[in-house]
Amino acid sequence: MQRITPFLWFKDKAFEAATFYTSIFENSKILSTSPMSTRFRIEGLEYIAFNGGPALKINPAISLFITCATQKEVDYYWRRLSAGGKVVQCGWVRDKFGVSWQVVPEILGDLLGDPDRAKADRAMKAMLGMKKLSIHGLMRAHAGKTRAGK
Repeated sequence: MQRITPFLWFKDKAFEAATFYTSIFENSKILSTSPMSTRFRIEGLEYIAFNGGPALKINPAISLFITCATQKEVDYYWRRLSAGGKVVQCGWVRDKFGVSWQVVPEILGDLLGDPDRAKADRAMKAMLGMKKLSIHGLMRAHAGKTRAGK
């Protein structure tokens, strides 16, 4: 049993949001629905989407972090989640419901955590200049290669 469940407050689009999210992630499904809420599962984690009215609003202080093994995965989640939403930077997207997502290649932690601080700093600088993260671009920056042909 999952003891802690993320609870997402929407003005009135709980079912629509849950349906959108479960259409994006392969291992997902709607578990139950009522006029006030929809329970759904993505990748083994349950969520509750709640129709709570306009009193509270979702903001980027909380985000959902997606670890991607390949650029193809980064591209897929970025494209799907940003549709109708807003592209931010450094791998962040705000979807059409206002939920913030971080679409991040799993290699990023290794690049930024490299004990060679010059390499890690180059990767960080490259990341800060990107909206959608590029594995190739991050690795090139980490290695000290520039677009000028190094």
